Amino acid sequence: MDYSTTVRAHLILLLALLGVPALAQERPLPEAEAFLGQVRQRLQTDEQRQSGYVYLETRRDLKLDKSGKPTRETVRVSERYPRLPGEARWSRLISENGKPVPPAELDKQDRERQKKVLEYVRKLEKQTDKDREEQARELEKERRESEATVEDAFRVYDIRMLGREAIEGHDTIVFSLTPRRGVKPRTGEGKMLQHLAGKAWISESDYELVRLEVEALDTVSIGFGLFARIHAGSRLAFQRRKVNGEEWLPASASYTVSARMMLLISVRVAAVSEFSDYRKFTVETETAYDRPK
Repeated sequence: MDYSTTVRAHLILLLALLGVPALAQERPLPEAEAFLGQVRQRLQTDEQRQSGYVYLETRRDLKLDKSGKPTRETVRVSERYPRLPGEARWSRLISENGKPVPPAELDKQDRERQKKVLEYVRKLEKQTDKDREEQARELEKERRESEATVEDAFRVYDIRMLGREAIEGHDTIVFSLTPRRGVKPRTGEGKMLQHLAGKAWISESDYELVRLEVEALDTVSIGFGLFARIHAGSRLAFQRRKVNGEEWLPASASYTVSARMMLLISVRVAAVSEFSDYRKFTVETETAYDRPK
């Protein structure tokens, strides 16, 4: 036995005694089809994930020059509350560009919100069986539309497993997302996905979407092509974080976009939203955030 063989044998023995697998191979990746089947069952939009929570949103909007350097920045911090049916989430602005909103303005926001809530309560008191049935149909319609969007995503994309990667201490499985040619999406969201390619990071243990990064491959029209056209190279990214060891909730969303607005004005903008301080919403939930310093 030569010297190198002897050293190798001793090293293997030492590793075994220490409880470390010798020449260990990386864990095999999960079977893709079965893994994606589990992921599909858990896919939800950020709005659905946040629907039962109050949280803080810190949003930075930047206007960029042609080279991509910021020329102007606006920072707004808001408390975000669950929406009333038929409305967007209520956003309570508490700080803008580092300056707390004056108490009088906060009181005004609260009074306006209270007025809307009371109007909704009075509407509920007058609600008939027919009204409740209509509301149930609307909720069912939203559910079907959400499912159709998920189905379109799996129809539009050629999804390939790339490997394993750790994000904030969680093992994730990374997938590439490449639009298939010749596919006819059934939803507006699906039509937009045809112009986007990127990667998705999925929690290996929870089958939950952790990170998504996409880039526009060509021009994407929004608003029937009349509102804006987003140019190739525009980027979007989303990340989620496991909150209180229970649920994966949005942590950040960002985009950098070059677009032509109303087919006339060319703009280059970027924005980053960070979400924090999640609290489960109940009717007793009160505003208790400290104002940013």
